[in-house]
Amino acid sequence: MIKTFLSTYDTTVLTVQRWITPLVLLAVRVLTAIAFFKAGQVKIANWESTLFLFEYEYQVPLLPFEAAAFIAAAVELCLPPLILLGLFSRPVALVLFGFNIMAVVSYPVLWEQGYLDHQLWGLMLLMIVLWGPGKLSIDHWLRQRFGGAPASVSMQPQ
Repeated sequence: MIKTFLSTYDTTVLTVQRWITPLVLLAVRVLTAIAFFKAGQVKIANWESTLFLFEYEYQVPLLPFEAAAFIAAAVELCLPPLILLGLFSRPVALVLFGFNIMAVVSYPVLWEQGYLDHQLWGLMLLMIVLWGPGKLSIDHWLRQRFGGAPASVSMQPQ
């Protein structure tokens, strides 16, 4: 009886995961893409303000403030569409994960006001790095079209 119950339970969980996991990973990609893209739009909407913040507020190490502002805007505007489409998802998510950490480290004001948002984005980006973009992505389509074994971590207990 217990064996039958466990078998039914496992089958049900696998079926639900087969349908829900791609939707969850798509939602994760959409939410992170929106958050980072909006931040990039804010930066270019008033470039003088952005330069001021990078010169006096943010403490980006090793880079002149102009270069840091330009790189930040480029990252926030160029990488989110790739995440949204699910193209080169794992490396892009890894870059955005590092970028997210740098944002928190270089702007201590975030520790009080935006720290939870950055934690959430970091966790969502780690989901993409670990489990990939899911079946609803260009990465998956390319893998299906041109073959090759996917680089994925199984979510099933071994």
